[in-house]
Amino acid sequence: MHAPVLRVLGWRRSSVTKIGVVVFPGSNCDHDALHAINEILHIPAESIWHQSQDLSGFDAVILPGGFSYGDYLRTGAIARFSPVMNAIARFARSGGLVLGICNGFQILCEAGLLPGALMRNQGLRFICRHVHIRVETTATPFTSAAPHGQVLRLPIAHAEGSYVCDAATLADLKRNDQIVFRYCAPDGRLDPTANPNGSLDAIAGICNYDRNVMGMMPHPERAVEAALGSTDGLFVLHSLVLSLARQPAAAVS
Repeated sequence: MHAPVLRVLGWRRSSVTKIGVVVFPGSNCDHDALHAINEILHIPAESIWHQSQDLSGFDAVILPGGFSYGDYLRTGAIARFSPVMNAIARFARSGGLVLGICNGFQILCEAGLLPGALMRNQGLRFICRHVHIRVETTATPFTSAAPHGQVLRLPIAHAEGSYVCDAATLADLKRNDQIVFRYCAPDGRLDPTANPNGSLDAIAGICNYDRNVMGMMPHPERAVEAALGSTDGLFVLHSLVLSLARQPAAAVS
């Protein structure tokens, strides 16, 4: 899924202006995301400082993993008030694509752009290893290039990755096909022992009702080269790029 494959599937460099990667104090996966977009997919990507309120010129925004503001209070609770989040909320409302990874997922939940919350892992330990997740829906801009039921091997690195929500929200997520990824066994079975953090219904990623905002705990940007142990993260990033080529740019105010 490098540039030659993108060309075969209809991607044109002129179709995509730029992807922004937000940098909060404490972000530590922003360079990984920039490397994956710039060097592996050969798409222009730039950092967006957390105090910026201008997203003009960006076609998609990634909130990367890390420990924004030291994870004080709770993960994402302070980052949610960064000036850039007002711009991201407007960007999302206008149809812009927003991907939150790990800490970025936590921030999106705190900001109300995604339902539910991320709590301490079952066992109360930081987990850093590869896991398997199953693609539950391809009807999102972030999974359209993956077959339904595809199993991806991606790394996780979190202490607060247990997704929770109330019963009504879970019912809505299921009814609206908003559960994007579930933790699974290597063969795709939903096995409780394959759920690394005790996440409700084995949820590893969800999208909003409009399907243009997605959060996920595993790190696709850390699985884009064979030397990293997996290239399965390209399914997510590749889907994002192809989706951008198919839609008009978001209107940012």
